[in-house]
Amino acid sequence: MSVEEAEQVEMLDLLAYNCNRLRHELKAAQSPEEEEELLKAYLRKADESHQPIGDFKDDLDWFNVEDPLTLSETLQGKIVVLDFFTYCCINCMHILPDLKKLEEMFSVEDGLVVIGVHSAKFDNEKDSANILSAVQRYNITHPVVNDVNSSMWNELNVQCWPTLVVLGPRGNPLFVLMGEGHFSLLVKYIRSAVMFYKDQGAISGQSLPIKPSTDLLMKSNLKFPGKIVCSKVSDSEDIAELYAISDSGNHRVIVMNAQGEVLQKIGGKSPGFVDGNFKVCRFDSPQGLVFLDSDTIFVADTENHAIRKIDLKARMVETVVGTGKQGNDRVGGKAGPEQEISSPWDVAVYRTKDMDMSFHMDESAIPEKVLLLIAMAGTHQIWAYFIDDLIWWKFRKCSAKSCAMIAGNGNEENRNNAYPTNASFAQPSGLAVARDSKELFVADSESSCVRKLSLSDGKVSGVVGGERNPQNLFAFGDIDGKNVLAKLQHPLGVTYNPRERLVYVADTYNHKIKRIDPLGQTVTTLETKGHSFNEPGGLCVNPSGTQLFVADTNNHSIEILSLSTLEVKPLSISFNATGNDALKHPGTPLQFGKLVLKPLGGKIRLSINLNLEDIGFTEEAPQKWNVYLPNDSWYVNQQNGSVKRGQTVDIDITVPPANFKLQADTFSVHFKLALCVRSLCFPRSFSVAFPVTYDTDGLDCIIEDVLVKIDENMVKV
Repeated sequence: MSVEEAEQVEMLDLLAYNCNRLRHELKAAQSPEEEEELLKAYLRKADESHQPIGDFKDDLDWFNVEDPLTLSETLQGKIVVLDFFTYCCINCMHILPDLKKLEEMFSVEDGLVVIGVHSAKFDNEKDSANILSAVQRYNITHPVVNDVNSSMWNELNVQCWPTLVVLGPRGNPLFVLMGEGHFSLLVKYIRSAVMFYKDQGAISGQSLPIKPSTDLLMKSNLKFPGKIVCSKVSDSEDIAELYAISDSGNHRVIVMNAQGEVLQKIGGKSPGFVDGNFKVCRFDSPQGLVFLDSDTIFVADTENHAIRKIDLKARMVETVVGTGKQGNDRVGGKAGPEQEISSPWDVAVYRTKDMDMSFHMDESAIPEKVLLLIAMAGTHQIWAYFIDDLIWWKFRKCSAKSCAMIAGNGNEENRNNAYPTNASFAQPSGLAVARDSKELFVADSESSCVRKLSLSDGKVSGVVGGERNPQNLFAFGDIDGKNVLAKLQHPLGVTYNPRERLVYVADTYNHKIKRIDPLGQTVTTLETKGHSFNEPGGLCVNPSGTQLFVADTNNHSIEILSLSTLEVKPLSISFNATGNDALKHPGTPLQFGKLVLKPLGGKIRLSINLNLEDIGFTEEAPQKWNVYLPNDSWYVNQQNGSVKRGQTVDIDITVPPANFKLQADTFSVHFKLALCVRSLCFPRSFSVAFPVTYDTDGLDCIIEDVLVKIDENMVKV
């Protein structure tokens, strides 16, 4: 280290000491005028004694600007806020809204420039392409530089992420703030510095060559999808097979079938925090989601610091936990909508029984209770939203609709413990419940490991990755092996395959999918074929346990990985699945009689019976049906399925209020059958159209039995 560099290190240490003393003086001030005088006196002394820091190194990659910036030239005459961050860090994400608000209060022309100095923690984060994706994903619009070797970090002796260093108009350090939660103090610092130097005539109103990198983002239907989840755990469940995707960059949730046909788009492409119907509601960078049943989805609405509930039948979204503002409570216990939480990243449903009732009655007679498990990345804990009243660990009584911490003391560590409140997590970001072993598997991203929480008694233990030293959060790599000898790099997603009793992990920063044997505590990389993942963030198993659906975040896609062949194929997602049926199935559909509803809409319940007479179904061949709706404001309980001989196809449709012109609508049911007569096999495809009209004398609910007669030559309804 040179003499100049050593002096800068000492200067920043002294600056931190002086800023800490200033904060105490400001707290003790009796009036705004006294605060102003304290800040002026501080700035006079800082301006006289603090020399400019070293400039940015040459040949670094910059984002959101057309040309590199320099403290010695371009930024002369500006108050500069250096935000030392790394894009994996949840605390760094937390201050981005503060910086955005600060830039709205003070523009570049007013004399303020915010610069993100990216100082990587993980090897993967040193890659400029990955930083660009993060800048786009988190909608960062101020200049960002990839300080790839952390030169400025080291020269200033920065100690933690995030750290804000405020510089004067000649690059001289004025203030330093470490960690998050200092917005009001930051505003005081910036306002006083701008006024102080304006009075000296030292502030420049010159603009800068800023060009947001978000303009470079490729146009696609999905934008940084975070997580994906299936409604069915296994083929034995008698519910529809649906998939839900958190389309995080588009701030919405998408529901589709296994073929990729989009059935519902929930929320808009702009961020917000609004409950209501599917058109009105708004999310902000949603991540984890889970089906409670085929009609209900819970969503970790990450940037809104809330848990949202989607009712697919009523087509409504409501907030069940959180106020929309980030909290720092590490205990909880309040009713859900009153309980502040911090950056929930994933959710999982668990069904259990009251712990004390097994002493008094046959366990098989004890009713199951439901709770929602939450990976609370912002406070490094596991929380639960208690859907039912529950008596749980240590006979703790948990009230229905309350939300509280269940594991983790809030310290950012990789600390395992038999007592859940003595354990520590480091930004838990993925959850998967193993019902058979009553365990919760956790992707603990900042400690680069997968851990597990016993859902019987709360014991927290390691599975693979990390290190035995709980305070070492830099034990990452890309090594298959056993327990702590194995190495991962910032994993964000896990899923459990009950058929194999294995865990799969999205090893995000290694751009890989890996398989974990939880009993043997070993991990192996899947040598996938046909695709290169790019920071995959979420994954789920299909009901048969033969495929993984992967949210490939930076590729803006959903990929399907065969667990037998390890081949990867993209899922072609159709956003027009609820569009005009005639476009999908040319030809004249069979017409059913008019169904007349009231203008306010209502229910239509059909029971369709296929009369095959002397015709049979070809054995082993699929007999498929699909429902096509006029638009995505309609809802059907099951969009598609299969049918066996003698079965009826039961369809329950919710129709929204009619448009003001009371125009007729039409929905249809399409059948694709494989039939046989004697030794002859042949396909038969047809649609049945159901016109819907509206009248004040119409019905609220229409129930119809539909008979479709099929012979070798024709189909009649």
